[in-house]
Amino acid sequence: MKSTLILAAALASFAVQAQAQAVSTPRVAADQIATKKGPLTVQPITHGSVVFTWGGKTIYVDPYGGAAAYAGLAAPDVILITDIHGDHLDPKTLAGLSIGKALMVVPQAVADMLPAQYKAQVRILSNGQQLDTLGLKVAAVPMYNLPEAADAMHPKGRGNGYVLTLGGKNVYLSGDTEDIAEMRALKGIDVAFVCMNLPYTMDVNQAAQGVLAFKPGIVYPYHYRGQSGLSDVASFKKTVNTSNKKIDVRLRNWYPAAQ
Repeated sequence: MKSTLILAAALASFAVQAQAQAVSTPRVAADQIATKKGPLTVQPITHGSVVFTWGGKTIYVDPYGGAAAYAGLAAPDVILITDIHGDHLDPKTLAGLSIGKALMVVPQAVADMLPAQYKAQVRILSNGQQLDTLGLKVAAVPMYNLPEAADAMHPKGRGNGYVLTLGGKNVYLSGDTEDIAEMRALKGIDVAFVCMNLPYTMDVNQAAQGVLAFKPGIVYPYHYRGQSGLSDVASFKKTVNTSNKKIDVRLRNWYPAAQ
């Protein structure tokens, strides 16, 4: 338990530093990915935060980093939050955004911690549940640390990874996870966002081996800053493509001030 408290304190400190960085640095360029119903725009924000635009809808994932990080982007129609930690559930950032009409898809633990004014907007999904709304599908999948333990930073069942289905494309968001069996068993993933930051999630090799198991068409390393700085995402790309050249590993700068 003591080690968990130390990790929690370190994570809180990291969240403050990264939030200040996100406000003061420009966004990287967005990508566009073709779907059967128009392009999916992928806009990296910072750390584990990304914004999708598709079919006239805007989806914010783990909005964090201060409202200034989202300046110029459309207000969200859907907000996905993966877990309770401050780099995922960030009430200060939420308060600065125009989210009054957004559907907020969250696990129960996040719902319990959200400010009261958002309660009417919340739809709770547990691992294994899914929601069809606004022309898209959202499925909640497990994310957790190994070995499983009650005092883990990310115990099984508390947080959600997500699989979105947008115009026939399946988009996986790992949240804070390790190389778990449920990730390895994913099928038909077209685009994946996979974390790799010790000691909170997994190392680069674990992430690469997990990706090689479920074989997404495109993978973005994200959420790759930990206590010891940035993970070696170039090594991740090399490991993946040495074994499978068909996986499109897209390295984007999620931490401009640090590189």
